[in-house]
Amino acid sequence: MYQVASRRRSQPPPARFVFEVLVEPHREPARHWLDLMEGETEPEIVRTVDPELMIWSSIWRDRPDAIIRFDIESIGNSTMLCWTLFVDDPIPSDSEVVLMRRRLNVLINANLRFTFGQ
Repeated sequence: MYQVASRRRSQPPPARFVFEVLVEPHREPARHWLDLMEGETEPEIVRTVDPELMIWSSIWRDRPDAIIRFDIESIGNSTMLCWTLFVDDPIPSDSEVVLMRRRLNVLINANLRFTFGQ
């Protein structure tokens, strides 16, 4: 697998809460953040190391080979969350990677973050 994108950003709640929200994204209907678009599918959990690692299957139907790794680091009462996108051959074009990266940024560093009041 090839790493094609990665982003690291703080999230307001403690690491335990971030981990749980990634395990069950629809757990709290009032905090709905995983808004999937046409061509996307609900991710499955591939692997977890509670509460520091979460690996999701692909959210893209046309890239079922992709996986999204979340490294979750406790920083005091908040969390440093790093997501990394991996794909198999064929590696997407630069423009496709930009779109995939932007989509994950919207889901994780905007939608998820906004549910925490940020």
